[in-house]
Amino acid sequence: MIKNIVFDMGKVLVDYRADRVCRKVTNDEAEIKNIVSNVFESQEWTLLDIGLISEEEALQTMLKRTDSPRERELTKFSFEHWHEYNLMPVAAMGDLIQKLKSLDYNIYLCSNASVRLLTCYQKAIPAIECFSGVLFSAGEKLLKPQKEIYLRLFEKFHLNPAECFFIDDLQRNIDGARECGMDGYCFKDFDIEKLAERLEQLNKH
Repeated sequence: MIKNIVFDMGKVLVDYRADRVCRKVTNDEAEIKNIVSNVFESQEWTLLDIGLISEEEALQTMLKRTDSPRERELTKFSFEHWHEYNLMPVAAMGDLIQKLKSLDYNIYLCSNASVRLLTCYQKAIPAIECFSGVLFSAGEKLLKPQKEIYLRLFEKFHLNPAECFFIDDLQRNIDGARECGMDGYCFKDFDIEKLAERLEQLNKH
């Protein structure tokens, strides 16, 4: 029997777009593309998610790749303020979470995210008051789909993987969860109605 619903954050509970913060400071598409590449698609961004470098180290490396004072300024602003603009809570997902909670499911979060999220996730995640536990990759120095992060989730919150159901937008993360005994649903189409229908089928045999 499924008792626990585990959600990913970005592109599941939160509409994440890397370019939003860039558009606060420039309308030039070439500049936006460069900033997104230099900051949000960089190796440093992944290392932040796994907790292996500090924000100061990441920013300094990103700034070394800039070619002009303007690009440096845009990069610095985007890195320092991305969490204020790039994360938009999805209200309909909040409604779904509240319904699941009313059906006595326990709600958890397991997300690849840097330590920055520890300071602001309450504002980004819809229906955060319904969550029984939150696990971010950087805090554990692990990264989905490594099996160790799922095992850490089960250990930290005393969960039986067979009683958990995982929702993520990337199939490789669902596959990793299944290898650890937790079934799941790939939410890549962002179709909330279809997801709700799938969840309604849980525990119905």
